[in-house]
Amino acid sequence: MGVLNVTPDSFSDGGLYLDTAAAVDHAKEMAAAGADIVDVGGESTRPGAEPVSEPEELERVIPVVERIATAGGPRVSIDTRKAGVAEAAMQAGARIVNDVSAFRASPEMAGLVAGAGAHCCLMHMLGDDPRKMQDDPRYDDVVSEVKAFLEERLSFAVAEGVLEEHVWLDPGIGFGKTVAHNLELIRRLDEIVAIGRPVAIGTSRKSFLGRLTGRSEAERVAGTVATNVLAYERGARIFRVHDVAPAVDALRVAGATVTGEWTIPTS
Repeated sequence: MGVLNVTPDSFSDGGLYLDTAAAVDHAKEMAAAGADIVDVGGESTRPGAEPVSEPEELERVIPVVERIATAGGPRVSIDTRKAGVAEAAMQAGARIVNDVSAFRASPEMAGLVAGAGAHCCLMHMLGDDPRKMQDDPRYDDVVSEVKAFLEERLSFAVAEGVLEEHVWLDPGIGFGKTVAHNLELIRRLDEIVAIGRPVAIGTSRKSFLGRLTGRSEAERVAGTVATNVLAYERGARIFRVHDVAPAVDALRVAGATVTGEWTIPTS
């Protein structure tokens, strides 16, 4: 899942793809590098980010979704907490709704996803405000609490009509977690996988990698790859990344090692 933020202030790539043509070109580059999904977001959810109005978010994302949701291209995911944005994006061709609030910000979004027959990715975030999620996050047992939250959100989605086989789950690395919490979630990710739904992981260039390595955002590719491989070995199957090519290569090797199955690329 390649990250495509069409925002001025997103973590790591904010401002790079505000222009629709630049965003579409980058989506094509990520698809060529091996991305199966392009995740389009029009509102930053980094700590301290200012909220974006629905009209502005729509103006940012819909032209991009329309142009990359074409036959033969990657699947398009819309990264939003707003039901109106999700609905418009699905009408424009998005087939996945990636909601960091797990349908808490807009509960009616679940019914829209169900009605469209779309997939959704439900993520754990501590509290309900991304601006404050990193203010002294605490858990008794981070893995058990995240797992219970995701089980409850899965039940809610299914009760609203979303097919269970259309739900992915994301433990929300960096969303209201310390370095220790993030590492514990990756180390015990198999407990989240045991819920029985595909697990997505999003560690790309995140600050905890910088804390561990001393590297700047653009220099955290190796750390991202390491966490992706560890997460794959523990059962994750969807990887949200900025740097697609190295992630694809690493996961191809990890997959061949874990499963004993591989194919030789033709080019």
